[in-house]
Amino acid sequence: MISRRAFLGALGTAGGAGILTSRPGLGALAPDRGSGSTTSAGVRSLRPSMQEPPYALVLGSVQDGGMPQAGCYSDACDRARDQDPRYVTSLALVFPERARPQSRRFYLVDASPDLRQQMDLIDEPAFRSRAQARRPFDGIFLTHAHIGHYLGLALLGREGLGIAPTPCYCSAEMRRFLTENGPWSLMVREGRLHFPEIEPDRWHDVDGALQVKMTPVPHRPEFSDTVAFQFRGLRRTLLYLPDIDAWNRWDRRIEDVVNEVDVALLDGAFFRPEEVPGRRIEDIPHPMMPDTMTRLESLAGQGKRIVFTHLNNTNPALDDRSSEAEQLRRRGFEIAREGAVYPL
Repeated sequence: MISRRAFLGALGTAGGAGILTSRPGLGALAPDRGSGSTTSAGVRSLRPSMQEPPYALVLGSVQDGGMPQAGCYSDACDRARDQDPRYVTSLALVFPERARPQSRRFYLVDASPDLRQQMDLIDEPAFRSRAQARRPFDGIFLTHAHIGHYLGLALLGREGLGIAPTPCYCSAEMRRFLTENGPWSLMVREGRLHFPEIEPDRWHDVDGALQVKMTPVPHRPEFSDTVAFQFRGLRRTLLYLPDIDAWNRWDRRIEDVVNEVDVALLDGAFFRPEEVPGRRIEDIPHPMMPDTMTRLESLAGQGKRIVFTHLNNTNPALDDRSSEAEQLRRRGFEIAREGAVYPL
């Protein structure tokens, strides 16, 4: 088991794009610079607590099955076990309380099965005090009902943390799923989760500093529909879209959506359709990374931060030394990494 201190140390020396690195042409979109050391690879080793809020903190970057996945003993999965921890895709949003700087507000975006370890990455004293008081989050945003995006709620229920009443922002279909199916329904009945109304494709003021827009996207609707979120902070706007079947099945152009934001975290599950032996890509549809890059390369060249997240354990771009990862960097794209900070 890797300690939190060792994990943060590993983040500071990893070579992945998106960990507080600078790229030519980013200008004002680059992460805020603070005190901290620079590694030989040029990656800033800067703890999230040294960042001034508001900011989005990457809590996880891989597909629902995790990294390593159950039953996976490839070199990549063994490396994840031993020295390169990766967690299921999720974000934390940290916002200041203007009147009381120590009373910061914290939001969770997708509740993954790795939530226990991911909460340790929120290295803010105010967060830890609040977690001990059973009110870690001011709100939880859920994209859909596939296992990587909501199973972590169980760790916040009666058998786990036992959270105080917390707003949960999601679609009406997702709310129905949680309300009608245990064990999530118990959290609803006990008042631990409640659901503010949030109309799709309209900006919603969450707390005076954070605004959110929820947008439906086409993705396997076995249990609920799927949405993406745009988060607008005091300075920048971030798009979180970890799952979609295909860009050409959407009722809007991904180019137009990305053009509206400063940072876009997008579905990067697969690099090639033949990655998963013994499984049909039609059963687990996602856009291929090269297709996404072809569509968005001109925007990346204009300084938009376009970051792939939700990578499957088979995706060769997970290896920073691979030719696929090098191609991403050369074309102006990034891979999300645990601990990366994006100012809002």
